[in-house]
Amino acid sequence: MIKVLRARIFQKYRTIKFPKTVPQLPERYLGIPKINQDECKHDCAECIEVCPVGAISKISGIIDLDLGKCIFCGKCSGACSGDAIVFSKDYRMAVTDRSSLCISEKIVLRRAETLNKEMLRIFKRSLRLRQVSAGGCNACEADVNVLGTVGWDLDRFGIKFVASPRHADGLLVTGSVTKNMRKALLKAYEAVPEPKIVIAVGSCALSGGLFISHDETGNGVDTIIPVDLYIPGCPPHPLTILDGLLRILGRC
Repeated sequence: MIKVLRARIFQKYRTIKFPKTVPQLPERYLGIPKINQDECKHDCAECIEVCPVGAISKISGIIDLDLGKCIFCGKCSGACSGDAIVFSKDYRMAVTDRSSLCISEKIVLRRAETLNKEMLRIFKRSLRLRQVSAGGCNACEADVNVLGTVGWDLDRFGIKFVASPRHADGLLVTGSVTKNMRKALLKAYEAVPEPKIVIAVGSCALSGGLFISHDETGNGVDTIIPVDLYIPGCPPHPLTILDGLLRILGRC
């Protein structure tokens, strides 16, 4: 026990001070993309052609980007001969309305809003979530798990993961919802007592991701059950996930 205490004293305080301060993000981190329409050639379609998930479209020369489909591979930015699409370091991408993830130069992302007054009264200081991996590759699941480590300490915000949906206030769903997981997801949703919330994490859960329109998967959690919070990314950074959770609780 003395060795453990000595180790803790040596390591000092390890939990990040978010949301008071924001930790430094990696140099290679890709956040919300910025669209510079003036830099786009009207007849160019290089960014559209290289996008593996069809997240980019262009109508009358205007670039539209769906962050719900985007896997943040950065290929569009690399293929562009100008700076029409440039990825920022902004991690604040969670939204409460799926349509808010469709952006252009003039349409900016509208971040997640606080839950309604009654749900906020119930969940603000104590939110219990059941995590459902509905056919994920374990990348989103891993970044969700990171929030439980000493560096992030999700418990300090009153947010915890529980083993049963019957003990939960809502579901946090990852993965593209394969046919084999559809029934399990519905059962888990039905087992959560009212009022309840659903959080979709990662491009697979938002749109199907790389498996969009595949015969064995769905095109997003909201095609099966209602979703209250959408967190894009492939996978989303733990900071993006935490920011979204705190925003709906009115704590960020």
